[in-house]
Amino acid sequence: MSLVTAHLSISLDGFVAGPDQSQENPLGTNGIEVHRWHLGEPTNDADRRMNQRLMGPRGAFVMGRNMYGPVRGEWGDSDWRGWWGDEPPYHAPVFVLTHHPHEPIEMAGGTTFHFVSDFDEALEQAEAAAGEQTVTIAGGASAVRQGLQRGIIDEIMLSTAPVLLGSGERLFDGVREFRAEPVDVAASPLATHVVYRIDRSS
Repeated sequence: MSLVTAHLSISLDGFVAGPDQSQENPLGTNGIEVHRWHLGEPTNDADRRMNQRLMGPRGAFVMGRNMYGPVRGEWGDSDWRGWWGDEPPYHAPVFVLTHHPHEPIEMAGGTTFHFVSDFDEALEQAEAAAGEQTVTIAGGASAVRQGLQRGIIDEIMLSTAPVLLGSGERLFDGVREFRAEPVDVAASPLATHVVYRIDRSS
């Protein structure tokens, strides 16, 4: 069975995106500040090490639609193919959660985006594709939250930026139980990174 991991960048007050998200401003007001640590090539050793950890090989990914792109509702004639150019950094199957059907999109470098309507179905397909390799829930908040609510995440890395967003999209709403042990910690001026091993014994 695959190890299931997750990662989110998050503000001090628990938000992964700011208020007033829109197609033009998908991270919401000031949401970009939470992600400064990994934009471009990280220059701090701690940020670089944790970024390398995140970008290590995976068997498959699960991703929320908002993480995949800014298009909302029906796809229509949109030719959106993700934020990452012709060769996304995943190099594995990516299962995107959406209620609106879409044909798979094959990209350079081994990434194929598959579009799935249900979290449990997406996870099942990701685990089947990954075999014994790790499955990572790559975001956003809703997708990771669903994993936490179901108790299926083994390990989560939270990169906490020293900023307050005040409101927006919060990770832990509706998560009633979370018992975890820090297993790796690194800090830079832009973020404190903590990898938690989650106790799934209950």
